[in-house]
Amino acid sequence: MPRTSGPAMGDGIQAVSLALRILEHLAVQRGDTGVTAIATAIGVSKSRAHRHLRTLMEQDYVIQAAGSDKYRVGARLVTLGRLVAEHFDLASVARPVMRELRDLLGHPVVVSQIDPGGARVLATIPGNAPIEISVREGSVLSFHGSSQGKVALAWGDETVCKRVLASRLERQTPSTIVGATALRAEIALVRARGYAVSPNETLPGVNALAAPLFDASAACVGAIAIVDSIQYLEATPSDDQLRRVIHAAEQISRALGCTDYARLVPSTIDSIAV
Repeated sequence: MPRTSGPAMGDGIQAVSLALRILEHLAVQRGDTGVTAIATAIGVSKSRAHRHLRTLMEQDYVIQAAGSDKYRVGARLVTLGRLVAEHFDLASVARPVMRELRDLLGHPVVVSQIDPGGARVLATIPGNAPIEISVREGSVLSFHGSSQGKVALAWGDETVCKRVLASRLERQTPSTIVGATALRAEIALVRARGYAVSPNETLPGVNALAAPLFDASAACVGAIAIVDSIQYLEATPSDDQLRRVIHAAEQISRALGCTDYARLVPSTIDSIAV
């Protein structure tokens, strides 16, 4: 068997790294991309990028349309991504961070994913109080009447946001936002703040504070939230509650592959060290 030397091993690692960078670049493009643009984006020569593209094409991870000199991701990569997504459990990734957040603040912690009908609760961690305020796993929280739903409207699919704004909004409590103009202003405020709250909007006397979760493609996939009585989680949360919830969201997003949370969620709240 031929021996693998140190330099060759290094070259191999660099080749794998470059191939992955090419795939990541192509995966976020909306259309076909030429080799010059690819080489510029990942910082290599055109000839080197072309060699790696040819190898990826041989394995069906990249395709080139007939008569075109541009590239896009192939069916094999799409299938691989779908299989990974089907077996990727957001709740399992989030639970360690959820427990840490509960231990730090004492409030119940909830993680939800974005569904067509709202924010579906995937996992909950009970709080430390003797009287528990809980959210049932599997329940779907409305887009307009929950902090998790507002997160989805602020950072999720724009078509969903437009659909919700154009629909008849159910009044869940006297405090629920049911006007399109008011909800549009609330969504803008959520984006500017980097978090959402819903005091008395889902249930009288209850508030939730939520921050968005992003995956490696910078898509908003859900939210992490703390939930409690308005007595302990006020309409304007404390700086400590804000910092820790946003920091927890950043931790989970990092575990999901997101590398630029601070850019996606501008906020005046400084993250805290663990």
